[in-house]
Amino acid sequence: MDGFEMGDSVNEEDLRDCFAMFAMMGVIVRGGLHPELMPEDCIARRSYELADAMLEARNAKTEEGIVAIKKRVRKTR
Repeated sequence: MDGFEMGDSVNEEDLRDCFAMFAMMGVIVRGGLHPELMPEDCIARRSYELADAMLEARNAKTEEGIVAIKKRVRKTR
């Protein structure tokens, strides 16, 4: 069977392209296609900047960011 199947690994470049696609969709949905607000070439460039930020967050150590928050345990008597 061709295509992506569960368990297949995705390389970093494909993942970056996928993240950029979703970032671009977000810009378009928010109405960011007004040429006076954001030129088309700027939308593509910004989408890849957002994708790079997503990859950085994905590869961050668990001690950083929101995932570092530890669940509090209440002491019971």
